[in-house]
Amino acid sequence: MAVEMKSYRRELWFEVPSRRGFVNITPQVEECLRASGVSEGLCLVNAMHITASVFINDDESGLHHDYEVWLEKLAPREPVRGYHHNRTGEDNADAHMKRQLMGREVVVAITAGRLDFGPWEQIFYGEFDGRRRKRVLVKIIGE
Repeated sequence: MAVEMKSYRRELWFEVPSRRGFVNITPQVEECLRASGVSEGLCLVNAMHITASVFINDDESGLHHDYEVWLEKLAPREPVRGYHHNRTGEDNADAHMKRQLMGREVVVAITAGRLDFGPWEQIFYGEFDGRRRKRVLVKIIGE
C-alpha cells in the first residue's frame, strides 16, 4: 500500500510594536498542523527576515528577561556607530547579530498528529528590529 506524502505551507505575519520582543507562536503552528492533515512527519518554522528569529524554549517571563539582558551584552544596540553595517545608513546591525545568536529556524517532529515537544517546550518568534510587518514560514511534510 502506497503512503501519500502531504505538503503544507503557510506564512504567519507579525508586527511587533517595539524594537524587540518575543511572541509565543505555538498556537498558530498547531493550527497549521491541524489544517495540514499530517499525522506523522516534520514541521519546519523559520523567520523569513534577517533581523528576526524562531526558537524553542520555555514560556517564562524571567527567562525572556534574561534573554534580553544576555543578547544586549553580546550584541549591544549602542553605540550605533560602532557597527560597520550601520555606516550604510542602517541602524540595526545589533539586530542581525541577535538573530544569528537565537537562530533562524526550528524543526519539530510530528507524532500522532501533534508537535512532539519535550516538557515546557514552546515555539517563539523573536523580533530584534520591529515596528514593521515580517513573516514566518511554516512548512509541514509527512503522511
